[in-house]
Amino acid sequence: MAVGRQRRAEAETLTARLKHLMHRVRTGLRRSAVDYFRGDGSDWIALAFLLLTVPLIAVTTLANSVWCSPAALVLPIVAGGLLLRPSSLLGLYAAAATALIVESVQLGPYTEGPSRVTPGVVLVVAACGFFGLLIAQFRSRVGVPWRRGGTMLFDLRERIRVQSKLPSLPQGWHREMALRPAGGQSFSGDFVVAARTNGGRTMEVVLTDVSGKGMDAGSRALLLSGAFGGLLGSLPPHAFLPAANGYLLRQDWDEGFATSIHLVLDLDSGDYELYSAGHPPGLQLSAGSGRWEEKAAEGPLLGVYDGAQFDPVKGSLRPGDVLMLFTDGLVETSDRDIVEGIDRLTGEADRYVAGGFQGAAWHLIEAVAKDVNDDRALLLVCREGPTSQSSPLA
Repeated sequence: MAVGRQRRAEAETLTARLKHLMHRVRTGLRRSAVDYFRGDGSDWIALAFLLLTVPLIAVTTLANSVWCSPAALVLPIVAGGLLLRPSSLLGLYAAAATALIVESVQLGPYTEGPSRVTPGVVLVVAACGFFGLLIAQFRSRVGVPWRRGGTMLFDLRERIRVQSKLPSLPQGWHREMALRPAGGQSFSGDFVVAARTNGGRTMEVVLTDVSGKGMDAGSRALLLSGAFGGLLGSLPPHAFLPAANGYLLRQDWDEGFATSIHLVLDLDSGDYELYSAGHPPGLQLSAGSGRWEEKAAEGPLLGVYDGAQFDPVKGSLRPGDVLMLFTDGLVETSDRDIVEGIDRLTGEADRYVAGGFQGAAWHLIEAVAKDVNDDRALLLVCREGPTSQSSPLA
């Protein structure tokens, strides 16, 4: 019995050790994979797998070069450009070059038959290796592995959209925003930050146009939208643009200026103030006269010089009135000055007076500046008339 217990103990101990070893192996592999895709770990797993595929492809090519061409070696090379670091990639390239030499020797000169290692095959493999190395060096410099770069850009784009979301308004008010980046890209140099302040009685909206367009201005727009969102509501309205101007000056960008317009709207009375920093004027539709009036405040560009003063223009939105704020990409192009662009915008906007401006922002951009290669943004704030007060708000 003692011998039996001893054997069972040894067996259990061996089984426990094997289980523990397998657990450690699985944990190690899992951590290595997670660290790799986060950019914190080694790429040895991917390198080992790709190094194994190189001789496998070479053997298959030697066995049947018609179905598996020598050019198939570009597959691990392309995968290596996406997965490996530059130092590891050079080792993979050495293995691929060795495989090409072996295939060339075994298959014979390319002049003696098809499916051989031709100069064209060598050039294709070399070109793929060159571009793969460029991609790997860029990822190494940025510090973002594999497809995490695309995921990060998607996350940044969504953050800009969240920060640009307009707050809900009480009954009797309607607001909407439309934004179209240049060239159909996902990133724009135009952005909006908005907040309900003063206990919800006041809505503050800042529409900003960063110098540049599209992807070139997207990173600066993200940084500024976060900073402006933090300033909005934390400072009195008259102090917002001076603080934003100081922030841009401290960045010391080569192309660091921006235009901005700041709306401070009392939701009880309809009274508002507009502060502008070199931005196109706002447009107000008076329901009584049916005419559009420019609301142009005085102020220089943001990020040009310190101590700038920004003087507001005041107005009031009565029932049925509409206020439009927009960036210069909507009304100004190389073959159209801003006056002509504003006239065209107000002409298109007149079509929505009778039926209401719900959903009008996107359609106005389509009608006025659909094919313009610039960022375009349009903000509409409407105080609904007595006939539409009972309708659902957007």
